[in-house]
Amino acid sequence: MLSEQVLQKIEKLASEIASREGCKIYDVEFGGGSGGRTLRIYIDKDPGPVGIEDCSNVSRGLNQALDEDDPIPGGHYNLEVSSPGLERPLKKTWHFETVIGQKIRVKCNRKLEAFGAQEKTNKSLKQVIETLVACEPEGIRMMVNKENVFIPYSGIERANLVFNFDAEKGEKKKKN
Repeated sequence: MLSEQVLQKIEKLASEIASREGCKIYDVEFGGGSGGRTLRIYIDKDPGPVGIEDCSNVSRGLNQALDEDDPIPGGHYNLEVSSPGLERPLKKTWHFETVIGQKIRVKCNRKLEAFGAQEKTNKSLKQVIETLVACEPEGIRMMVNKENVFIPYSGIERANLVFNFDAEKGEKKKKN
């Protein structure tokens, strides 16, 4: 595992390269063991979508910069650069801010009752798929079964965007 300082250094380096290519860094992950370590860089683009050429250009530039700087100790690792995908993970505050008004899936580390949910049907829930209503400095607000529920970031185990396939079909019909 890499230290937070090394990850921040990599993210800064990757941000500079992605910016030159008209992209931005969405997330940086490093994982794996002795069988194979992988540095994953997720890029985004506004307006999107991220294409193969974007990934290739950022990968090429970052690969060269990482070879020169060599911030990752321990020898060989693989570099992967890709889009975060349609059902992208939501980890940082700004990730949530960009999807306000859209459906997200949130898995909590405790039942909603621990966060103040009052409705009987909501109290025992640990996972919800609902529309994100707002982002606040300490957490998010969602309407869960007609109850406005606040979930602190510290209470979120995992969250991701839920892609709306029906909306995508509607967009295609409008274009035809």
